Amino acid sequence: MARFRLKSCISLIALALLLLIITLVLKTLTPEDSPFHRPVEVQVDLHRQTASQNQREYNKRPEEIKMSDPAESDRDAELESTLRKYPPPNYYLHAFYYIWYGNPKFDGKYIHWDHPQLPHWDAQVAQQYPQGRHVPPEDIGANYYPSLGPYSSRDPAVLEAHMQQLRTAAIGVIAVSWYPPSTNDDNGEPLDEIMPSLLEVAHKYHIKVVFHIEPYKGRDEVNMFTNVKYIIEKYGDHPAFFKYRTNAGKLLPLFYVYDSYLINSEQWAKLLKHTESGSIRDTPYDGIFIALLVEEKHKREILTAGFDGIYTYFATNGFTYGSTQRNWVSIKAFCEDNDLLFIPSVGPGYIDTSIRPWNFKNTRNRINGKYYETSLSSALESRPDFISVTSFNEWHEGTQIETAVPKTGLSVYLDYLPNKPTIYLEITRKWAAIFGGERQRWQDL
Repeated sequence: MARFRLKSCISLIALALLLLIITLVLKTLTPEDSPFHRPVEVQVDLHRQTASQNQREYNKRPEEIKMSDPAESDRDAELESTLRKYPPPNYYLHAFYYIWYGNPKFDGKYIHWDHPQLPHWDAQVAQQYPQGRHVPPEDIGANYYPSLGPYSSRDPAVLEAHMQQLRTAAIGVIAVSWYPPSTNDDNGEPLDEIMPSLLEVAHKYHIKVVFHIEPYKGRDEVNMFTNVKYIIEKYGDHPAFFKYRTNAGKLLPLFYVYDSYLINSEQWAKLLKHTESGSIRDTPYDGIFIALLVEEKHKREILTAGFDGIYTYFATNGFTYGSTQRNWVSIKAFCEDNDLLFIPSVGPGYIDTSIRPWNFKNTRNRINGKYYETSLSSALESRPDFISVTSFNEWHEGTQIETAVPKTGLSVYLDYLPNKPTIYLEITRKWAAIFGGERQRWQDL
């Protein structure tokens, strides 16, 4: 028993000595070394840093403080919070976008919503169909009615709503229908002055912009150089201006050229071939120029002209060689063999009988989204470089994915029922994710 008590005392003494040693060691540790003190020390440092920053803010001049206005910071924080609710933008998914719409509030009159009913080229056929202009707001030049009504492309609230819809659809790039300054299409007004506002709101929503150059009056290889130079000098430094890095490592803007076949390949080559004295190549205004493929023979002409890629635009499967989906795999093979980009164009459907009442044969029923999904699936089968959507808001041809609503009145309008107004944005969003996954898989092969 005595031995047991002795051993117990020795053990207690040893334990006391151990505790004393631990206490002395902990006292010698700095706050950074001690895990017990670290949270308190970090909180103190943060408070000191905040006080110091606040003091510096008080000492700033008014013009310096303006950029850190609490109200503006709150708005920025609110926007970033909103953007996080959207899917990430897919910059390989482009949508054709039109800024040619106007209404009395912003433009003094309706523009494009009052589109005329175009006569058939055969006078006898033309006599069988109505002619004349539409009379908005109840009667517009479209088979569907937009949720935003007959809007103006100058309306900041409309541009904001469009960017939100585009982000809902995960579209990363809009291809904006463009005419040079002081020029316009047959039914519209000059558009270039809208571009600064559009670029600003696009940047706000992390969306990029490319130019879809229309066949303006007198377009040729000489004034194309002038107009591309104008675009790059005026807009090329804007953060929303889309640029793409080529296989050669160059970071260049991309241009869609609508109805490129209207100029022969010899003329285009003067602009697009490196060997020509007036070439745009290897100048500060070089770019990636994408030609419209309509007929099969255009493939060789596009190559000879010096274009960098092909797109198909039309949302009517079977309307042209290029828009016929069963041809896309072979077109892609041609592009791969000749170092061209391939950008098939997909759409939710097609109907333009509000402006071409005789053109019912080219109508493509939406089938509650099935037509669109089939088009997207066909595009992916070709392993495209990009996919373009025809369109976000070409209302005259009924290719829009923008939200539409049921409307009754003087005209009978189609709608998206029984689906929601956002159905085509949601389908686009779904396939944007699929496309992103497939692109990654192709790169890993």
